[in-house]
Amino acid sequence: MVLPRGMRLQGYKCFEYIHKHSKHYKGRYMSLKVAIANPNLINIKKAGPITSCRCAISISNKVSKKAVIRNRLRRLIHQHLRVRLFKKFKYMNRWALLSFNPKCLAKEPKFLLEECDKLLEEAGFH
Repeated sequence: MVLPRGMRLQGYKCFEYIHKHSKHYKGRYMSLKVAIANPNLINIKKAGPITSCRCAISISNKVSKKAVIRNRLRRLIHQHLRVRLFKKFKYMNRWALLSFNPKCLAKEPKFLLEECDKLLEEAGFH
């Protein structure tokens, strides 16, 4: 399963906005950027209904040259975020971007999910 359609963040304008207006939380294997939502940047026809909390995951080729491995990691994190934030996402007014370090593949998925939870807690996604 993936995030509900209205919970995924897409489009270069949204990513630029997050990079410019976000607070940065850094972990050992990933980093999290959180910004106040700007619904004016979302294409409603493409993105579906506007919800307050949206999440994006960025995994570069430095993590793995194989798309299969990057997509597997992306699906794992999307599922984790869906379970963790689904009930609360309607009430948050934030956008989040998770980026992964190349060292992340050396760890078990369990450790990555724990670090993701730690960063979300630091950022106020209780």
